[in-house]
Amino acid sequence: MVKLKVRKVGHSLGVVLPKEVINRLHTQDGQTLFLVETPDSGYRLTPYDPAFEQKMAKAEEIIDRYRNTLHVLAQ
Repeated sequence: MVKLKVRKVGHSLGVVLPKEVINRLHTQDGQTLFLVETPDSGYRLTPYDPAFEQKMAKAEEIIDRYRNTLHVLAQ
């Protein structure tokens, strides 16, 4: 567990992430992070866009279903 302190940033509030958290998230200055609500009413901080992940899962499903057609079209 990492303790974070909420601080005023302009007219908003923010938190400063310690170096070990930044390294573990594989992120850097200027990159976007996503705060995702979990089913147990908690939150998860991730560098991965969950909406993009869902779109990619759907794309993989379509690719699997039309594999032969896509192979023919690729030639």
